[in-house]
Amino acid sequence: MNISARNIFKGVISSIKPGAVNAEVSIELTDGSPIVSIITIGAVERLGLKEGMPASAIIKASSIIVGTNLDDARLSTRNMLCGTIIRLIDGPVSTEVDIEIGGGNTLSAIITHGSSEKLGLAEGAHACAIFKASSVIIGVE
Repeated sequence: MNISARNIFKGVISSIKPGAVNAEVSIELTDGSPIVSIITIGAVERLGLKEGMPASAIIKASSIIVGTNLDDARLSTRNMLCGTIIRLIDGPVSTEVDIEIGGGNTLSAIITHGSSEKLGLAEGAHACAIFKASSVIIGVE
């Protein structure tokens, strides 16, 4: 199946913490970066998720917030991946920001043009991608 989401990161499930309704599933990417997802217990069971199995973390570009000077920030969001901006596509309303986050992975975010200007984003600059665990979809083969 092909999907429209641009951000598909392959890794291995490093932990599953079940709750009453939802579970926190952590996927470790090849470079060691974690991506945390919150999904229902039913989804964990339906997908047959187990620690150590390969899985993909999928995030829509429109679900990602971009920030600068955040390396030591303390935020409630579970996911913050920082790297270098490798491409900006500016439009009159929106800007696509592609950030190389390590391990050969590039993350794409769609933000408003005004936000891009306010942040002073430029290719080669450092930036962080921030997204909630509830915005991460888990996929398995």
